[in-house]
Amino acid sequence: MSSSKSSVAALAARLTQPGPSASKRADDDGSDLDDEELFAQLEAEIENDSDIALRERGLEKIKRDMEALKQMRQSGHGRYDEIIDEKEVVRISANEPRCVIHFYHSNFKRCEIMDKHLGSLAPKYFNTRFLRVFVENVPWLVEKLGVKVLPCVVCFIDGVSKDRLIGFEDLGNKDYFETATLEWRLMNSGVIQKEQKCDSGVTYGVSSSVRQNIRGQPVDDDFDFDLDD
Repeated sequence: MSSSKSSVAALAARLTQPGPSASKRADDDGSDLDDEELFAQLEAEIENDSDIALRERGLEKIKRDMEALKQMRQSGHGRYDEIIDEKEVVRISANEPRCVIHFYHSNFKRCEIMDKHLGSLAPKYFNTRFLRVFVENVPWLVEKLGVKVLPCVVCFIDGVSKDRLIGFEDLGNKDYFETATLEWRLMNSGVIQKEQKCDSGVTYGVSSSVRQNIRGQPVDDDFDFDLDD
C-alpha cells in the first residue's frame, strides 16, 4: 500500500471509529483535532490520490459512515444515560438492536456499584445502548418485567428481553468485583459483542477465575412487549 493510501486509511479510521464523542481526537503529535479538521485532511489526501475510483467513492463513503455514527451518538450511544419517561424507555428497548437497562433505586448501595461498572462499559460497546431507570418512574415496566430484586439489569436484543442479572448473584455475590466479570456476563447474553471497540482502546481482560465467578446462565426470558399509546 502506498504512503498516500496508508494516510487515507488512517484518517478514515479515526473519523469513523465509534466513540462517545468525536468533537476532539488526538493527533499523532498529541494535539487535538475536531472532525471538520480531520475531514479536511482526509479530503486533501483523497483529492491528491492518483486512484480515480478512490476519489469518486472514498469521500462519499466516509461521509455516510460519519453521518451514521453522528446519529448514533445523538441518540445516546456511547453513554450511560438515565431515562425518566417510561414510554421512552419502552421505545428505546423496542427499537434498539441491543439495549442494557439497569433498574435501580437511589437507596441501594449495590445499584451505585452497578452504575459504576455499566458506566465504564457504555463507551466501550458503542453499538449497545446503556440505560438506567429509577424504578419509581417506571411502575408499569417493573410490574410487566417482574422486577423484584435490585439491582436488576435486563438485556434486550431486537426488542425482546433475552436475559437479566438479578442482584449480584451472577457476579460472585459480593460488592467488589471486576468490570470484566460483568462484561463477560453481558457478553454471554449476546447484548454486547466482543469485536466492538471504543476510541480509548481500553480492553478488559477476563481471567479464568473471573469466569468461575460467573455462575449464572442466560435465562429463557423471551418477553416481547409494547406500550399502547
